[in-house]
Amino acid sequence: MNVEFFVISLLNGVSYGLLLFMLSSGLTLIFSMMGVLNFAHTSFYMVGAYLAYTLSGIVGFWPALVLAPLLVGVMGAAFERYSLRRVHKFGHVPELLVTFGLSYLILEVVQLVWGRSTVPYGLPEQLQGPLFTIYGTQFPKSRSFIMLVALLMLVSVWLLLTRTRIGLVIQAALKHPEMVESLGHNVPRIFMLVFGGGAALAGLAGVIGGNTYVTEPAMAASVGSIIFVVVVVGGMGSLAGAFLASLLIGVVQTFAVAMDQSLATALQAVGVAVTEQTYGYELLKLTISQVAPILPYLFLVLILIFRPKGLLGTRED
Repeated sequence: MNVEFFVISLLNGVSYGLLLFMLSSGLTLIFSMMGVLNFAHTSFYMVGAYLAYTLSGIVGFWPALVLAPLLVGVMGAAFERYSLRRVHKFGHVPELLVTFGLSYLILEVVQLVWGRSTVPYGLPEQLQGPLFTIYGTQFPKSRSFIMLVALLMLVSVWLLLTRTRIGLVIQAALKHPEMVESLGHNVPRIFMLVFGGGAALAGLAGVIGGNTYVTEPAMAASVGSIIFVVVVVGGMGSLAGAFLASLLIGVVQTFAVAMDQSLATALQAVGVAVTEQTYGYELLKLTISQVAPILPYLFLVLILIFRPKGLLGTRED
């Protein structure tokens, strides 16, 4: 592993990890504040990308960067107000089912409106091209923009929750809803705003992730399982844990997909002969890049076995 490979892979891994954090932060906030595991969260990510694609053609990318997350946030708040709140009293299973149903509903609507193929949602002129060149390899502006927005979002959410009155009310409503309600605050409205805010964060990730990667109906499913891995590994309800797990998984996966070493090459390096007749040869010859897609799920299993609360989690439910 040379220095060039390490630096470029690290930058790409951090960029991908911060995009995962943008997605998982909204899901983490909703779970930590409301105890709701929202299966439709990545669907809001997809809707954000498609809305930004349409709005960019009308008002341009930069206004769409603000408008699309706001629209997704309004959709999330409306869903909480008129659907999720009605089933909340029946427990977590109906909540899971209604968000599961919403994810399929959004997918079908997206396919009806925008079609089943990829849409040409491109980068704006200001984000095209490289930001800098290191060891002869160019690092694109779009990935740098993802990193910048994710860090700004992390600081903003932290300041909102810890340094503002509304943030303190939100945290108090989580632990002592009856007391907060007796003080005159509308707790159901607070939960609606939290759900809408979490959906808006997913929409924001969709706006900048959709044109950096691909905007298509399968984009929600492609990241959905990884996001749940991030939330569980980081610790259910822990924003700091989600940040740590996102970076960890992003960097590990990025390094892994670029490595062709296997157990067979490692054994051969220490003088152990490995041939097709060696027991378990089919497993020994698997390269790290081939097993890269399953590494996050392997990490998830290990975390659940040895630290069920996650890296920085505190909740057990």
